[in-house]
Amino acid sequence: MANLQIVPAYSNVEAQYVEMMVPLYSYGCEKKVKKALANLKGIYSVTVDYKLQKVTVWGICNKYDVLATIKSKRKEARFWDCDDKTDEPCCAIIPQSVESVIPTKGRMSLSWKAWKKKVIKYYQG
Repeated sequence: MANLQIVPAYSNVEAQYVEMMVPLYSYGCEKKVKKALANLKGIYSVTVDYKLQKVTVWGICNKYDVLATIKSKRKEARFWDCDDKTDEPCCAIIPQSVESVIPTKGRMSLSWKAWKKKVIKYYQG
């Protein structure tokens, strides 16, 4: 009973996109996120963009349940857009120039803190 989602039963229930910023440390994290979201009812597809650290979910679901499921795997997960007036900080869209700072080889071993440190160092100097 705890895994059930409450979806409003209107006459025309439509699928929605839920976009989240999720720190992915490796491709194993990507698989873990996909597997966790596969258990939710009403989700049609899950797209994970490792380069942008973005997870897009499409389906008939409650976006807060989707976020709670992701947060059980990755605590720092949050919604991609800043439309919601919550206490959580808005995510910053990563500019294209920052991608040159992060090496493409060895990216799997780069932790979220190390990545954040490189981005801060890039902007300060």
